[in-house]
Amino acid sequence: MIIPIFLMNQGCRHRCIYCNEHLTAGDYPERITDQVFAETIRSHLEKTSRKPGPVQIAFYGGTFTAIKTEEQRRLLHLAVPFLADGTVESIRISTRPDEINEENLDFLKKSGISTIEVGVQSFDDGVLLLSKRGHTVQDNVRAIRILKEKGFVTGIHLMVGLPGDTPEGFARTIQKTIELRPDTVRIHPTIVLKDTVLAKDFREGRYRPLSLAEATDICKEALRKLANAGIPVIRLGLQTTKELEEPGAVVAGPFHPAFRSVVEGGIYLDMAEELLHAFTGSIQNVKWFVPPKDISNFRGPSKQNITVLKEHSGLKNIRLAMDPSLPRGSLALSDGQTKFTTDFTGRTNISKTTRR
Repeated sequence: MIIPIFLMNQGCRHRCIYCNEHLTAGDYPERITDQVFAETIRSHLEKTSRKPGPVQIAFYGGTFTAIKTEEQRRLLHLAVPFLADGTVESIRISTRPDEINEENLDFLKKSGISTIEVGVQSFDDGVLLLSKRGHTVQDNVRAIRILKEKGFVTGIHLMVGLPGDTPEGFARTIQKTIELRPDTVRIHPTIVLKDTVLAKDFREGRYRPLSLAEATDICKEALRKLANAGIPVIRLGLQTTKELEEPGAVVAGPFHPAFRSVVEGGIYLDMAEELLHAFTGSIQNVKWFVPPKDISNFRGPSKQNITVLKEHSGLKNIRLAMDPSLPRGSLALSDGQTKFTTDFTGRTNISKTTRR
């Protein structure tokens, strides 16, 4: 469980053209007081939907390592009682790649921070320049390498559809990400939010956002490549806030409150069609086997995948069964004698097992 504490652009020396923290973070004060901090932690811990497992406090929304050291100390001190009584296991922060150095990392290590997420966004200098990120690809690479050398759990934030980027360019960003071997990745489609430079560029015709279909296709490919590399994607799409849902907050772009479900549903449809293509026997008596937690992904948003599979296969019914023995992200098709399986990794080989 990650409990977010948003710092509302604290420490940010640059303002990216797409950024509107008041919409993406929600209703957070400009300064985190003792009371706000404690109430935020307790409200998350008391949620009835809370799952068992380790708890982390996360300082998000600003450039933590660029905040004045005295303020960093104050914020970290707020977490001490929760760390001391075992309520919280550790702390994570987010920062920029050009605000990471040996000195601040040594300080953070001693302060109980175990995880550092870096706003890399792209491994293309032209894209970073157009987005007014204020850092370079070289900064990105240096930051990830030093974080791993220092023993931090390291996360990378990426954005799809930034100005000047292309599907081919983002594929190169994914490849570079895989080469650097971060522990986790977050991928956010670029959304045009009100009161941003990007909104002005959009209105004046200087920026065209991705459609939902385009963003989905690019992220499907990225997710499969990262799965194949064994790198988990812990967030896909923006977290919805009530501020984002207000009329006019989202000006344009591929915003969807369940973007990950759209992407994973698309991957499952691709996987299902791969299996249908590979299956050599009669498909009239086949049954699909899906991990229990991926049933909704197989069906797709509003059960669209079921409709498409019926149209493409000629089947009147899609027989579906949950198979707890299958790992998440996998799919099997069987006629009772032969079973074909595939998974998220993007491998083209289909395993075949004949039952005796």
